[in-house]
Amino acid sequence: MQIPAKADYAIRALLTLAAADHSVSAEHLAEQQEIPAKFLGAIMSDLRRGGLVTSQRGPEGGFRLAKDPNEITVADVLRIVSGPLAGVRQQRPETLNYEGEAEHLKEVWVALRATLREVLEHVSLGQILRGELPPAITRFTNDPDAWITRNI
Repeated sequence: MQIPAKADYAIRALLTLAAADHSVSAEHLAEQQEIPAKFLGAIMSDLRRGGLVTSQRGPEGGFRLAKDPNEITVADVLRIVSGPLAGVRQQRPETLNYEGEAEHLKEVWVALRATLREVLEHVSLGQILRGELPPAITRFTNDPDAWITRNI
């Protein structure tokens, strides 16, 4: 599974906003997190439409979080900028029907989605910012095998 750049950039921009006590310009966000400015503009528009940020024009303008960072989960961000957590060919896993040898594949895709939810719905921007990751995260990161990349 790949996390798209758009999702990574969105979370990094939101973490920068969460750490700020004032409005932050898109230019500052782009510079601070080394995100292409044009791409960030589109991301911030998505986040504004999704209700995670507010924007204000003018000399004191910029972006702010629309909610407390402890109320925004990584899953919230991913759904806004990337869509459902685990789709298969743009369909929800529970709607799929397979025949023959692949009959039970739907259960694998549903389990994958449940695992993603277990992690992504239980960690907030505030927790990431403070480095206080919940057990849903640390149970995996404490396993040395989690840090090893596997090839085919």
